[in-house]
Amino acid sequence: MKNAVIGNNKQKANLIVLGAVPRLLYLLQQETSSTELKTECAVVLGSLAMGTENNVKSLLDCHIIPALLQGLLSPDLKFIEACLRCLRTIFTSPVTPEELLYTDATVIPHLMALLSRSRYTQEYICQIFSHCCKGPDHQTILFNHGAVQNIAHLLTSLSYKVRMQALKCFSVLAFENPQVSMTLVNVLVDGELLPQIFVKMLQRDKPIEMQLTSAKCLTYMCRAGAIRTDDNCIVLKTLPCLVRMCSKERLLEERVEGAETLAYLIEPDVELQRIASITDHLIAMLADYFKYPSSVSAITDIKRLDHDLKHAHELRQAAFKLYASLGANDEDIRKKVSLGEGRPPVLTASRQGVTST
Repeated sequence: MKNAVIGNNKQKANLIVLGAVPRLLYLLQQETSSTELKTECAVVLGSLAMGTENNVKSLLDCHIIPALLQGLLSPDLKFIEACLRCLRTIFTSPVTPEELLYTDATVIPHLMALLSRSRYTQEYICQIFSHCCKGPDHQTILFNHGAVQNIAHLLTSLSYKVRMQALKCFSVLAFENPQVSMTLVNVLVDGELLPQIFVKMLQRDKPIEMQLTSAKCLTYMCRAGAIRTDDNCIVLKTLPCLVRMCSKERLLEERVEGAETLAYLIEPDVELQRIASITDHLIAMLADYFKYPSSVSAITDIKRLDHDLKHAHELRQAAFKLYASLGANDEDIRKKVSLGEGRPPVLTASRQGVTST
C-alpha cells in the first residue's frame, strides 16, 4: 500500500474509497499490533494525507486525529515520529479546524514534553504549533504551557528546518501580543538575548525565508511595545531588510510578504515612515508591483494565468497597504507618492483623466 500511493493521488483516492482508512486506524490502535506495523500504518496514513483536500476530509471523518494523538503516548520514538509527521500534514491542511488541537487539554503539555525527543519531533511539533496558533486564545494556551522556554533553545539547533519552524512559532506567538513580546525581549539563549538572535538571522547571507520571518518577529515585538521604534535593531536592521524584500529580484510571494510586513511596522510611526521612504528608492520600487503580469510574457496555460492573476492582485494589494502606511502622517511623503516617479499607474491614469477634462 505504501509503495502504491507514494506520489499517486489517484491511487490514494482509490484506497480511501475501498475503505483502507478505517482498517489502517484499527491496526494502528490495536494493542496486539507490533510497533513496526503501527509505524507502517501511520506512514501510509501520512501519505494519504499528502494527497488532495478531499483526502484529508476523509481522514478527518474517520477521526484520525484522536487515534494519532493516542499514538504519541507510545514509548517508541519511530512510531511517535510517524504519528507526528502525519499530524503535521493534516494540521497544515486548510480544511483542518485548528481547534482540534486544543480539544483535549492534555495534548499541548504532552507535545511540549516530546520536543526534547529528536530533531524530527522538534520540527513537526513547531510546525503544528505555528499553523494552529490563530488568535490570542491559542497564544495564551501555548504561552501558559511554556512554549517560549521550550522553543527558544531550538533557534540554535544544527538543523535548519528546526530553526526555521521555531522562528515561525515565535512570529505567530508575538503577533499583536504584548505579554508574549515582552517575555521574548528578556529571553536568553546561550548567553544571547532573543532579539539579538533574530537580528543575526536577518543578515543577507541567511536564506530569504529566515530573513523575512526574523523581520516579522522583530516587527511584531516592536508593534506590541516590547522594542522601541528608534531601536537600532528596528531602524538599521529590520526596516532595511523588509525594504530589500520589496525588490523585483525577490520572488512574488516574498515581495508581497515584505511589503505587508513593512506597512505594518511603519504604520503608527512617522519617523519610520520617513526613513522607509528614502531607503533604496522604495517608492519607485513599489511602482513595479503594478507591472505584473507583464503584457509581453507569454502565458501558455490556464493554470499559469490563474497563478499570475492571483499574484498580480496580491502585489497590488500589498503595494497599496504600504503606500497607505508611508503617507499616513507626512504630507511630503504623500506628494512623493502622488507626484513622483514612484506613483502607481492607477494614480497616473486618474491624474491624466482630470487633466484632460
